[in-house]
Amino acid sequence: MNLILMGLPGAGKGTQAERIVATYGIPQISTGDMFREAIKNETALGLKAKSFMDAGDLVPDEVTNGIVKERLAQKDTEKGFLLDGFPRTLDQAEALEAMLKDLNKKIDAVIEIQVAEKVLIERLAGRYMCRNCGATYHKIFNPTKVEDTCDRCGGHEFYQREDDKPETVKNRLAVNMEASAPILDFYKQAGLLHSLDGDRDIDEVFSDVEKIIG
Repeated sequence: MNLILMGLPGAGKGTQAERIVATYGIPQISTGDMFREAIKNETALGLKAKSFMDAGDLVPDEVTNGIVKERLAQKDTEKGFLLDGFPRTLDQAEALEAMLKDLNKKIDAVIEIQVAEKVLIERLAGRYMCRNCGATYHKIFNPTKVEDTCDRCGGHEFYQREDDKPETVKNRLAVNMEASAPILDFYKQAGLLHSLDGDRDIDEVFSDVEKIIG
């Protein structure tokens, strides 16, 4: 079973990816992992990617696509794979089709975990930290036991990282939505897209994932 997992930040992709990997025994393949492995193994494409990364530049699609193809040709993908974070553009989605054809493989399903923007902002923007010891809390899911008092050090000063501020989170989600729309449409046209409601209990979401895979 060859899968692509999609969803906006905070949708719960990581949790579902872990369960898919554990249940079906297929590798989770993320762009970051592929880059690290290719660089560590000093493959020609890995070294090329490193030269762009060291210069602070984006790795061009042709290099990224080559690294993905190398990874998908490895033995541990024979039973299947779970792609996470790739493709990120329509060009990459089209390149993936071509490389899988060369490898005599195909995508069986694209699973999109959908969660309303309001809920995602609540999930992502609720995080805050103790200024004294760095302990992390969440306004809804993990508040301090005593209001305005750190569980770990007893401190009373808290702050929110720039990344976690609602306006930053909203912008990040908007950028992600715009980027993913053409890819989702591409797989919808191909009859491969399955969209799930991610604003439910983790087990309920995974039950739907199993139905798709099954």
